[in-house]
Amino acid sequence: MLAHAGFLFVGPENLAALSGEMKEMFDANYYPVLGQLEGRAYATIIAAGSDGEGAQRQLDRIATGWRLRRVADPMIVRFDAQTPEAILAEKSPCNKVLHDCRELGTGLAEGLSMGLF
Repeated sequence: MLAHAGFLFVGPENLAALSGEMKEMFDANYYPVLGQLEGRAYATIIAAGSDGEGAQRQLDRIATGWRLRRVADPMIVRFDAQTPEAILAEKSPCNKVLHDCRELGTGLAEGLSMGLF
């Protein structure tokens, strides 16, 4: 993490919290890099069933602890999964969501390469 000027954190929400590999990454790296990332840019994408705010707040608290600087509005992709079947089903974002995610990543990369962040 120390080699990067900015971060695009993308992770799933499960039971109102960040989960999966993204959560494991934060668990493994939080203390080893604490005090060494101040001021670096970040943006977020959360994949959620119906809300996503809990995972977003959790991620923002972690970023605050690292003293990162948010450079784009949070993106929460809601799949509106409300039944057990829908929750367990494989999900794919629509083309507009994919486009918006690419735009966010491209904007972050360009801003970093131009020294804007």
